[in-house]
Amino acid sequence: MSSPSPRGQSSLRTVQVLGGGNAGSSAHVRSLAAGLVARGVRVTVCAPVEADHAYGFTGVGAEHVHVPRSSDPGSVAALRAACTGADLVHAHGLHASFRAVLALSGRATPLVVTWHNRAHAEGARAHLLRLLERRVARTAAVVLGTTSDLVDRARRTGARDARLAAVALPGPRRDEGREEDAELSASKLRAELGAVGRPLLMAVGSLDRHRGHGLLLDAARAWRRLDCAPLVVIAGEGPQWAELQGRIEDERLPVRLLGRRDDASELLAAADLALLPGGGESRSVLAQEALHARVPLVAALTGGVRELVGDAAELVPAGDADAFSAAVVRLLDDPGRCERLRDLGTRQTATWPTEDETVAQVLSVYDELTQPRPMI
Repeated sequence: MSSPSPRGQSSLRTVQVLGGGNAGSSAHVRSLAAGLVARGVRVTVCAPVEADHAYGFTGVGAEHVHVPRSSDPGSVAALRAACTGADLVHAHGLHASFRAVLALSGRATPLVVTWHNRAHAEGARAHLLRLLERRVARTAAVVLGTTSDLVDRARRTGARDARLAAVALPGPRRDEGREEDAELSASKLRAELGAVGRPLLMAVGSLDRHRGHGLLLDAARAWRRLDCAPLVVIAGEGPQWAELQGRIEDERLPVRLLGRRDDASELLAAADLALLPGGGESRSVLAQEALHARVPLVAALTGGVRELVGDAAELVPAGDADAFSAAVVRLLDDPGRCERLRDLGTRQTATWPTEDETVAQVLSVYDELTQPRPMI
């Protein structure tokens, strides 16, 4: 059992377990690792090697151990070895949490899990996911949910202790001396994409059915008839690529699939509107980045969107392509409304937890689970 080190530093050793990792959970683990290391906590991040390359866990002082995303015996054994001697294990996402449950079998090491999103599946796989959720929720000492919906789901699934997580997305790095360069970069990006003299709308996310890109194409049909048809760009890759690209070509839609992009933040800054047509993320990275960047957001009302953005976005009923299309057109025709949304977005981001607050909450949970309790 660890005890506090002098001068407020901790001697805890924690293992952070990440699966494939979407952008939100990966950025959160990097931010959390940086904050914990700064407070004297020894942090090991178990994740695929490509995740460390993309998010730089070792760059903030954490140790990285390559653990493939699969739950095969070799991966579980590698994770079990990495967790040896840890005071606490913290897993992020359902699949990473399940691997941690398997790796810690027979050990008394406390397990904390964070559910960043609700897992999606259909048919027999949906039943399997429910079984995994139940196993994880009932095994974990604490389940942290990034939205109230996820906390309620964890409790219904059997969690002994479920709490709302403070999760901060690392804020944008501001350099006032480079505003002019940013404007030039935005103009260049718009020219490269073919959005000179026309609105640029942007969506980001894996091309999976639940992300709502099909609905976005339905909405785009109406935009073809506008005097100045906007260009929609979608950054991401996934199993729906061929289906979506076929529709774009057959229906002559003003939409471009960009594939995986490393400059999504720059693309967003160049856009006139950000679009979130479906679910997939309970605490959408795009929604957070749009509000930080003062880009008006149109979002389907799913999951924790209202809880996240408040009144700082144009929210429409989920699954309603006509309503989504009309909301976009209204904003394009109403610069005053766009400016109000920018201001509301700035106020809303000020209510979100900071990275320091996020680390403080997590560390308090760790201390609860690892510090010896006084005798009564």
